[in-house]
Amino acid sequence: MSEKLKVLILCTANSARSQMGEGLLRHLAGDTIEVYSAGAKPSSVNPFAIQAMSERGIDITSHSSDHLRQYLDTAFDFVMTVCDNAAENCPVFPGPAQRIHWSFTDPAAAVGDDAAVLRSFIDVRNGLEVKLLDWLRTVIQSHCFPTTT
Repeated sequence: MSEKLKVLILCTANSARSQMGEGLLRHLAGDTIEVYSAGAKPSSVNPFAIQAMSERGIDITSHSSDHLRQYLDTAFDFVMTVCDNAAENCPVFPGPAQRIHWSFTDPAAAVGDDAAVLRSFIDVRNGLEVKLLDWLRTVIQSHCFPTTT
């Protein structure tokens, strides 16, 4: 059996997009991939991100908002940026990390009542899930993972 792949998901504040991506990828990949998230200007996990993920059946309440500096010495296989700012300002990580960028709007910037803001988070969550599922299909084809049935 091969060693687990390591994935880092980045966005600026590590409060919404990268947190939801981390939760989704952990849920979708199970124990086959080690998943982390971080940001250049970490803050705290957005309550709307927690709620959007909860509605999907995924609990991210124990997640923390981490600074990307703490991962600079970690050799990642993939570094995913999920916001344009992170893609432009993300440092080069050591090792074989393949960079992947997906541009998602910041749901925390949504305006309106709580229902409208939550809808923005759910839309980003759903978009992330589509991208991650497509990416996982590619990764599974190119790496040896134990199959679960």
